[in-house]
Amino acid sequence: MSFQTPAKRTGRTVDTSRIGSGLKLLAALIGLMWLSEIVDTALNGRLDQYGIIARDPEGLVGIITSPFLHLGFGHLISNTLPLVTLGALIALSGAARLAAVTAVVAVIGGFGTWLISPPNTITIGASGVVFGYAAYLVTRGIFNRRLTQVLVGVLVIGVWGSALLGGLLPQDGISWQGHLFGAVAGILAAWLLADDKPKVRRSA
Repeated sequence: MSFQTPAKRTGRTVDTSRIGSGLKLLAALIGLMWLSEIVDTALNGRLDQYGIIARDPEGLVGIITSPFLHLGFGHLISNTLPLVTLGALIALSGAARLAAVTAVVAVIGGFGTWLISPPNTITIGASGVVFGYAAYLVTRGIFNRRLTQVLVGVLVIGVWGSALLGGLLPQDGISWQGHLFGAVAGILAAWLLADDKPKVRRSA
């Protein structure tokens, strides 16, 4: 005689579906970056004007568009590997979590970049999102008080730590502002999306 356990089977299905949806969203985001670069190349770089233009009201649109624009395929390739690796770790928690982290990092990080970058400069590229993903993964275990997530954060530091620190140093042609505010936004995302936030007590 065999017994069925629908509750356990359902649990596995939900987990698999959640991971799959997260990875599909990540693939869609990266695919859009590659499609944008193909179109931009065909248009001789005309899309790059839609990056973040520092302290220009018209440049605020770049907060949404700049992560999908790159200065050539070399720039895009250098961002794709960490996006795939770090993004996949977040995608394991589902599409909703990946979308929320990406939104916080893009908006907060992008606005900070717009605010403090040198005037008359255009910032493009997904490196701010990369820094945001890394900062989120490093700090989420602290806010959630989960050992496995802390260990993932340690792994991220071990693999990407030196490159991330180097990206915060001022360099010509490199938006350390985007990297810095992307990282700040990633920490903010980890706090905002923490699993075990203290509940506010209400008294009559």
